[in-house]
Amino acid sequence: MPSWNIHTAHVERLLREEGAASLGVRDENAFLLGNLVPDIYVGYMVPDTTLRIDYKLTHLTTREHIPLPRYDEFWEFYIAGHEEVSDLTLGAWSHLVADHVYNAHTRAYLASVGVEPGERARIGKQGDFALFGRTLDISMVPHVDRALLAQCSAFPPYSILERDVCGAVESARRIVERNRAEHLSETPDYQLLTADFFAVAREEAHATIVAGLRSRL
Repeated sequence: MPSWNIHTAHVERLLREEGAASLGVRDENAFLLGNLVPDIYVGYMVPDTTLRIDYKLTHLTTREHIPLPRYDEFWEFYIAGHEEVSDLTLGAWSHLVADHVYNAHTRAYLASVGVEPGERARIGKQGDFALFGRTLDISMVPHVDRALLAQCSAFPPYSILERDVCGAVESARRIVERNRAEHLSETPDYQLLTADFFAVAREEAHATIVAGLRSRL
């Protein structure tokens, strides 16, 4: 699934090409962290969090080889019909959209080339997603302020504690710094996936997020 460098790149593209106002985003910093929020308590991206929440709960999905987060259910639970929706919540929804789209394309592509679920598929796709992430030029890092902490505390599915917000921001900073240091300016030699695969998935994720956010305006 997409890592935080890919999610960050999506945020930067959304703000650069569409503009925050046209998407109904008021607090870009909270929207940025929101795009990372579903992973904070899973245990992979942010070390030593105060608590752990199972992936199937944070992403509204089931444990399987390539899970498909149900972003439509998140929308119905926490966004549709609500007059006040935080930018953090909109960002979390955007994260689930990206995860779903990239994972759905991964499932379809591996099936089309006859690669069965298993160790080869896991290692290959993880390596290819890591390479793709390094081709993205990212610079945005969330920062902790009172507005962000208030939105994290009031995040509808579960409260995000200040200590863990700070840990997530630090993890995001390290990822951006590493991405810039290890940036790939040319198309990588992917193991299983292709440059065209990533281009198509990226466009669909972007378009789906834009359409959803604009539907609220």
